[in-house]
Parts: sequence; C-alpha cells; structure tokens
Amino acid sequence: MSQVFKALSDPTRRRVLQLLRKGPMSAGELSGQFDVSKPTMSAHFAVLREADLVHAEKAGKSVIYHLKLSVLEEALLGFVDSFSLGAESPKASKETAR
Repeated sequence: MSQVFKALSDPTRRRVLQLLRKGPMSAGELSGQFDVSKPTMSAHFAVLREADLVHAEKAGKSVIYHLKLSVLEEALLGFVDSFSLGAESPKASKETAR
C-alpha cells in the first residue's frame, strides 16, 4: 500500500491517472500533456507501474497505458479501514442510543 501512496503523492502522477480514467493512452499522448522531459515522464510511469496502478502494453513502437482502478480502490479502502473512517465507534453508538 505504501507504493500506491508514494505514487499518489506527486501531482503529475495523479494527473496521469485522471487522464487514464477517460481510457487508455500512449506514453507519447500522456507526455504531451505535461511540460516535462520524456525521461522525467518515464520515471513517473515507472512509479505508477511499480505501484500497480497502471498496466503498460507494447503496441508496435508505442507503449499504451491502462488504468488499474481496482488497485487504487483497494488501497483507498485499506487506508479508510486503517483509520476506521466512516465507521462509528462502539462507544459513540452506545452514547447516542441513550
């Protein structure tokens, strides 16, 4: 889970994930959305792959990226569960019942 949050900590990588929500895109298409070098974008793609947030497939000379939303959902649910967010504590529910 820490790899997922490391990946999400960067605004460029979060934007890549937002773009991929619309559908698969090539590395070139994604890179064209940012004012950074291709090696910098490659590093961002590597972090996203390591976190298993994206799937990359070769298509000729291009690399096509796909969003793996289920991994992101699981990480966010695990994060919420670790803090018991959204769940009422047993003590609080007893006090409101009085």
